[in-house]
Amino acid sequence: MKTIILAGGLGTRLSEETVLKPKPMVEVGGHPMLWHIMNIYAAHGFTEFLVALGYKGEVIKDYFLNFQARNANLSVDLRKGSVEIHKGQGPDWQVHLVDTGTETQTGGRVKRLGTWLDEDGTFLLTYGDGVGNVDLKALVAFHKSHGKLATVTAVRPPARFGGLALEEDRVKRFTEKPQAGEGWINGGFFVLDRRVLDYIEGDETLWESGPLEQLASEGQLMAFKHPGFWQPMDTFREKQLLEKLWESGRAPWKVWA
Repeated sequence: MKTIILAGGLGTRLSEETVLKPKPMVEVGGHPMLWHIMNIYAAHGFTEFLVALGYKGEVIKDYFLNFQARNANLSVDLRKGSVEIHKGQGPDWQVHLVDTGTETQTGGRVKRLGTWLDEDGTFLLTYGDGVGNVDLKALVAFHKSHGKLATVTAVRPPARFGGLALEEDRVKRFTEKPQAGEGWINGGFFVLDRRVLDYIEGDETLWESGPLEQLASEGQLMAFKHPGFWQPMDTFREKQLLEKLWESGRAPWKVWA
């Protein structure tokens, strides 16, 4: 099952870091946020990724092109100008880096990746700036059990993210920016039938405001409730929080060995 990671946004609220790099490449504990997210998925057996590039996508391409060299021992012959990369312990991942446009909105990026998805398959989708200890295998099992087109992971952090009005496990209504004190909110970590692509008009479509609202109104959006840890990195303060958790050795999202 393929995992789409949205990694093309501008990250304007974290401008201290994103003036030189896309937000998923902002580091926590010496590793890009993208690396942390991929490790979460890989720990549950999902190791094929479609990274939707946009703003400064070349930074992400350079990172993966040089990934082996960065994470292995090297022998450099300065006279001959040759480099030998010794076999390291690199992750067994397949990473597709796809340019989805600098100005394309979140829904449009998903739509552009339609040709990379399996014809009759289910796929995973998440944002490139949030981590959590979500049980992804249980999430997929829940999605398969209800037979609807879409599943969103519902979490309970601070407001300003897309709110979910729930009736047991069914999403009755999706609202983009709830006020403080609202209940469950959109934590990303979606499982989707590829038929959701039909709900996306084009590059200007926001995944959060159009398709999700329509899916919810049609009873096709279900919520997987995750009461555990979830934290976005939307501001410098949130980056500092994640850094402190990582440095403590008790980062809740580190579900890999």
